[in-house]
Amino acid sequence: MAPKHQLDRLAIGLMVLFCSIWGVQQVAIKLANAGISPVWQAGLRSLGAAVLVFAWAWWRGVGLFSRDGTLWPGVLAGLLFAGEFGLLYWALEFTTASRGVIFLYTAPFMVALGAVWLLPQEHMRRAQWVGMALAFIGVLVLFGENLLRPSGMAWLGDLMIFAAAILWAATTLTVKATVLGRTAPEKTLLYQLVVSAAVLPGVAVLLGEPGVFAPTPVVWASLAFQTVVVAGASYLGWFWLIRHYPATRLSSFSFLTPVLGVVAGGVLLGEPLTLAVFVALGLVGLGIWLANRPAAR
Repeated sequence: MAPKHQLDRLAIGLMVLFCSIWGVQQVAIKLANAGISPVWQAGLRSLGAAVLVFAWAWWRGVGLFSRDGTLWPGVLAGLLFAGEFGLLYWALEFTTASRGVIFLYTAPFMVALGAVWLLPQEHMRRAQWVGMALAFIGVLVLFGENLLRPSGMAWLGDLMIFAAAILWAATTLTVKATVLGRTAPEKTLLYQLVVSAAVLPGVAVLLGEPGVFAPTPVVWASLAFQTVVVAGASYLGWFWLIRHYPATRLSSFSFLTPVLGVVAGGVLLGEPLTLAVFVALGLVGLGIWLANRPAAR
């Protein structure tokens, strides 16, 4: 499929689906944390997903080992991916998830800023900046009060998650701006899964994590969901979208993820759904609409 300059119904539908999956992932991580330490969990997820994506690519006849100039960009993307998740999971030892969300979702702005230099064909209009800002305000409405209640070493965790956001944006830009953006999404994803599966267990050992310490059916089911649905299917779809659609427009949809994660927590875990949740959802939706509205002629 030829690259497109606007998001069509397929891209919008897939992004809403993926953001819903990534929101539910927050619940799955909480459930799996009861029996598997966080960085070990991320490493096991990458390892399992790498096996599945490799099998899928082999079945479809995707050429994974051809010399196509993707090796070093792929290794870079893999290291950025591993660093992002290593920092993200470790940071939650110091700060709260709700504070972390605010810093993590600065990433779409970094993608937009990086695109100014690396992706000049994806020029951001004023309405797009306003839309992204409005969506971010929606996230602040949901979680912003926690910014006013830091404790202990929260600043360190916040800084680590901000660094994870930079790595997340850098991964997206690396894929879009290099030959990875023109290769099969299976190969692009495998670079990241294989490198992170090799790196993250070592990070977990350095952090002194216990690994799998209390396995239960719920813990394994939560890990399986993260492996098959999140790191396998949804990430594969995400990199297919990055290959064919503007990264800046796709990134604006990521603001849906934390709000839908709170909704999923309310539905699946019985956590409270306050008025702020629905106000935030409305602001995020309006911001995404502004950011993706076609330019007036």
